[in-house]
Amino acid sequence: MKHVAMSQRKDRPIPVKPPRDRKPDAAFDLWLTRGLHELYDEVAREPLPEELLRLIDEDRQNEPEPKK
Repeated sequence: MKHVAMSQRKDRPIPVKPPRDRKPDAAFDLWLTRGLHELYDEVAREPLPEELLRLIDEDRQNEPEPKK
């Protein structure tokens, strides 16, 4: 059997693209959104540690002025 590089093959695979007119699956999107909220909402409601807030404030103060 002779090995042939993909660039030399005439029967290259055709890239598959999803149909443009297909709408996202609303049921899957709803399931995913609810699942992510169930997993992460409690964590997102936690207060930020004071040390992190201090670092953010320091970084904002050290930002250069935007050029006009």
